[in-house]
Amino acid sequence: MVWLGAEAPGGLALPSAIPRADHLYAPRGVWLDAERLVVADTGNHRILIWHGPPRTSHSPADVVLGQADFTHEGAQGGGRGPERGLRLPTGVIVHEGRLVVADAWNHRVLVWDSVPERSDVAPDVVLGQRDASSVEENRGGACGPLGFYWPFGVAVIGGRFYVADTGNRRVLSWDAIPDPGVPPDAVIGQPDATSRDENRGGLGADSFRWPHDLAGNDSVLLVADAGDHRVLGWYPPPRADGPAAMVLGQSDFNSGGEFPYAPQSASGLRFPYAIDTEGSRLAVADTANNRILIWDEIPDRSTTPAGRVLGQPDFAANGENRWDRVADDTFCWPYGICLHRERLAVADSGNNRVIIWSLR
Repeated sequence: MVWLGAEAPGGLALPSAIPRADHLYAPRGVWLDAERLVVADTGNHRILIWHGPPRTSHSPADVVLGQADFTHEGAQGGGRGPERGLRLPTGVIVHEGRLVVADAWNHRVLVWDSVPERSDVAPDVVLGQRDASSVEENRGGACGPLGFYWPFGVAVIGGRFYVADTGNRRVLSWDAIPDPGVPPDAVIGQPDATSRDENRGGLGADSFRWPHDLAGNDSVLLVADAGDHRVLGWYPPPRADGPAAMVLGQSDFNSGGEFPYAPQSASGLRFPYAIDTEGSRLAVADTANNRILIWDEIPDRSTTPAGRVLGQPDFAANGENRWDRVADDTFCWPYGICLHRERLAVADSGNNRVIIWSLR
């Protein structure tokens, strides 16, 4: 329906040396609702906001966060500092009028109490660091309940706030978006709040390699465990650490391999970095297979195959841009997705764009 970012006549649109309000560089997160579109323009270390979802391709954004204006780029606001700057932001959501951003490489989560309508506004809340100027992993110390290490994903599911604390190989949850210094109510994927071993020392139903994104509803929590090439599901969402009840992308809970060269299938995954649900529908960004998989009913059984594929001619194919040119129906490393009212917004990272599809 809509293509945001530079045009790509006959090939890939490379990012401009001087950013613009209508260009993107490796976007990795996207949020779409009835009032706005929010994009983590990751390579430019900024958040772009369109007030009123854009209906015309290549439309410029209305607001930029993380930079002084639309023509500047660079980590920490191009050197201005982390108080208003960002470093490789990824996950973005809007919940009850609040904007939440996973500022991944600053090892923190930022909250604006209202979605900014002007550019270069500082966040109201900083989670995961002692103050707005600190940016060290795990608050400069060992893994603990208050720090993050590459938090890539954020979500509110069934009223609870979740963070995919990717570098610590765990998922943290609170009963609501917390104030600074409030420890999580639950740590999932590790035996305690100070452990961070990859796959908990042994791949299984209660471990992660790279938990990257989260989705679900009152009945289910789904986690995209990108590093193990799988999606894990808990029924109902857990209130404490424990094993998942369902796995997609692998034959069982003890498998985590990648199959990059063989023909793909409707039930295999390679680095699923993003996931979203709306109603009964599930969408998974099967990133390294350059496709989006759609289930019209959220699976409750392991290895359930997807019903539809976007970006490829069939379930066996996995080429970047179908091994052809950039087109309206191709992907190159889709890294972020958002479902809203029969529309799917995709942060098509390798093509330096966001595209909005109709699922009707």
